[in-house]
Amino acid sequence: MKSPLPVRDGVNATRLRLPAEGPWETALDYMLHRWGHIDPEGILARFDGGEIVGMDGSPLHRATPLEEHTFIWYYRTLPPEERLPVEISVLHRDEHVLVADKPHFLPTTPGGAYIQESALVRLRNALDLPDLIPMHRLDRMTAGVLLFSVNPATRGKYQVLFERRAVRKEYECVSALDPSGSGAAHDAGWAAERFAAPVVVRNRMEKRRDYLLASVVDGEPNAETRVSLERVGGPADAPRALFRLEPHTGKTHQLRVHMAGLGAGIMHDPFYPVLLDQAPDDHARPLQLLARGIRFRDPLTGRDTEFRSRLSLQEAPA
Repeated sequence: MKSPLPVRDGVNATRLRLPAEGPWETALDYMLHRWGHIDPEGILARFDGGEIVGMDGSPLHRATPLEEHTFIWYYRTLPPEERLPVEISVLHRDEHVLVADKPHFLPTTPGGAYIQESALVRLRNALDLPDLIPMHRLDRMTAGVLLFSVNPATRGKYQVLFERRAVRKEYECVSALDPSGSGAAHDAGWAAERFAAPVVVRNRMEKRRDYLLASVVDGEPNAETRVSLERVGGPADAPRALFRLEPHTGKTHQLRVHMAGLGAGIMHDPFYPVLLDQAPDDHARPLQLLARGIRFRDPLTGRDTEFRSRLSLQEAPA
């Protein structure tokens, strides 16, 4: 459903569905019921200023009956944000798509405490591209290649690629090894033997909205990752392994869960295999997970297309 309000400051207007009935006579009564305890004066000011509109863009007023509209749109009041000390770069841009190299710690889309400080809003504002939309997502803690649609007229052709799993993704991750083989992690010899050939992990994963972690449960597999060992190296007292990961599916935290399940949890992961106490981001210790590349047959040109990240994982063995 297209918003009647344009993007403002890189952020879409918020859509709200009004109830068909209830104890509220007006749309204002309902909004005060929902958010009046937070900012009643701000809600009244929005109605008086014509900043809350219906599907046709017509402004609501204080006496607009509840039943007059099913959906309304308005702009949220955005809290101040401190700029994250990371930068996003553009790998490719044409009239249809934009490919970015997303850094660690920057979310793909606005949400929670990160609105302006998201890849989408930063790029919309910096490049004056209000129609920019991500074709897929990377976790906030994951860096790498991120594909955006620039042109609404051709967006659907690229969306179909993801729906049909016709996009090949390649990731890299680094896992710490225990040189003695006696710790929670395994040693270099174990890694070389365990991953002498690529390992395919297939299981069923579920992620509840009200809980941080994803879980592996019984049932038909819905998550699949191919894991290959690239190399082992690093200091003798702190060896590390670099892996190539090729996911066939895209479940939340899939790669992190699968690597932890193999006994090779990704370095600096605060969730898996052990959930650590919540603490401020440590920008010197990013999660060692990188979306290295993305490949697909371009639906407009018919050519095989590949984009590769220029970023690197700081803990990767030489």
